[in-house]
Amino acid sequence: MKNIQIGDYVTAFYKTGKYIGEVTGERPGAYVVKILSVVKHPRQGDLHNPQEVDVPLFHERKALAHREQANMPEKMVKPYDGNIPDYNESLFSAYHTLKKELEENPTPHAQKSLETLQSIQREYELMYSLTF
Repeated sequence: MKNIQIGDYVTAFYKTGKYIGEVTGERPGAYVVKILSVVKHPRQGDLHNPQEVDVPLFHERKALAHREQANMPEKMVKPYDGNIPDYNESLFSAYHTLKKELEENPTPHAQKSLETLQSIQREYELMYSLTF
């Protein structure tokens, strides 16, 4: 028996980010979740080689966009009961939390991640009129 229904608010992990959203559909083994808020900004780099810099492609990962719908694996979706922070404010906060963690970490991976975050920051400023 599933305890999550269409219309429910949930937290969901997608790649390395965490979001608050609304379930808008179901697929086999997944829920379709409309993004309403960012809890944790996705980490940068290669998911298969965490903390490595010398990889074929060092991925730049932006947070899922406001109201974007994504298929989230069933096991990564949990019921949410609480206030839903404003998307822009939550994005700004999650971005800065990750940036601060990286600035305090002197590893090559953290430095490379900071470089990719800077280009993402410019996109966020254009898309959401955020001042970083």
